[in-house]
Amino acid sequence: MGQVLGDVLGLAAAVAVSPLPIIAMILVLATPRGRLNGILFTVGWILGLSVLGAAVLAIVGPGGSSSSSTTGSQPATWVGVLKLVLGALLVFFGLRQWRRRPKGESDAQLPKWMASIDRLTPLKIFGLGVALAALNAKNAPLTIAAGASIASSGLPVEEQIASLAIFVVIGTLGLLAPLGVFLIGGDRAKTTLGGWRDWAARHNVAVMGVLFFVMGLKLLGDGISILTP
Repeated sequence: MGQVLGDVLGLAAAVAVSPLPIIAMILVLATPRGRLNGILFTVGWILGLSVLGAAVLAIVGPGGSSSSSTTGSQPATWVGVLKLVLGALLVFFGLRQWRRRPKGESDAQLPKWMASIDRLTPLKIFGLGVALAALNAKNAPLTIAAGASIASSGLPVEEQIASLAIFVVIGTLGLLAPLGVFLIGGDRAKTTLGGWRDWAARHNVAVMGVLFFVMGLKLLGDGISILTP
């Protein structure tokens, strides 16, 4: 299980520090029902990561790894192909994000949908959390890659579930930080979160570009090692 955690912790950390969901959380906390909406957003995020990861585990099933009497359980060939594809996708996203990074503070822009967060109902806030976790074209590949690593490890089902749970917890830390500040920070919370929001807005594109590029290279390396043992 230790080797699997080593594979997925980096992916979970990349999910956790993704600036866009953190900015969305800060905006959610600034809504009139910030406490309730923040909790619902976090629950939706956790559900999204869990469902996507569990879907990968279920789809892969027992055939996710191929056993060898001399080397133990090894990932199946298709897992290597999947990691190559996901790695190439992340490298592409990373290079595109880096090329689109703002050249100055005045050039930094947030997605237009963020302007409507304060008008969303609690149910839609919950759905937004699910969507940003499971349906986001940039974060979903990280979760799929983590699920593939866990499913192809040959671990018992209960250990696979535990590994996925650890991935989800680590991947949620980025949202728990602003939520914790909001819940216990008192009057200073708005100033602190405002500073975080401004920094993330300025550096969102560059940070994600570097993260995607690095994690993409890691997945490419993993895929190559599986296909060329």
